[in-house]
Amino acid sequence: MNNANSVKTRKLVLLAVLTAVIVVLQVITQFIKPGFFPITLSLTPIIVGAALCGAGAGAFLGFVFSVMALLDPATGAFLAVSIPGTVITVILKGTLAGFVSGLVYRLLEKKNEYVAAVGAGIVSPLVNTGIFFIGCLVFFADYCVQVGESVGLSGSVFYMITTLFIGANFFIELAVNVVLSGVIVMLVKNGRKILKLAK
Repeated sequence: MNNANSVKTRKLVLLAVLTAVIVVLQVITQFIKPGFFPITLSLTPIIVGAALCGAGAGAFLGFVFSVMALLDPATGAFLAVSIPGTVITVILKGTLAGFVSGLVYRLLEKKNEYVAAVGAGIVSPLVNTGIFFIGCLVFFADYCVQVGESVGLSGSVFYMITTLFIGANFFIELAVNVVLSGVIVMLVKNGRKILKLAK
């Protein structure tokens, strides 16, 4: 029983550390904006937490990331258009990105830890960006077109969203996660030793 309590305590400490890392990364990335929004480097610690502690932990860390994203000044423009639409979109995209990456990691790690890390690393930005895209279509289609036209673009709402609001960010986030997949595996292995959960 004491061992179970010890593991729970260590998991809580790990989640606290990863939460702090996410907060710091979100602050740092405010200064890295290849497009309308800063890039998201917080997906990597979310994946590590989801791999070590499960999809629920990934969802929690994704929620923390989402709350930080709501505080981003760039999100203010969306809040001015629709507060409920912004909150729903931002909270869902981060929370589900963490949750789904945890599920994918658990599913694939039985075959290979590197494949699991790459799979989770691909799925996390896909879910994050995919839900953002859907949120833009549902809540902000007119706004996205107006912003595009104000900078001299013309085309469909799909084009405006992908060009202005997603742009290079998605590809940078995807590349960072795939490149760091080996680091993710190393962190998960070391984390399991610390948690005494090594296979």
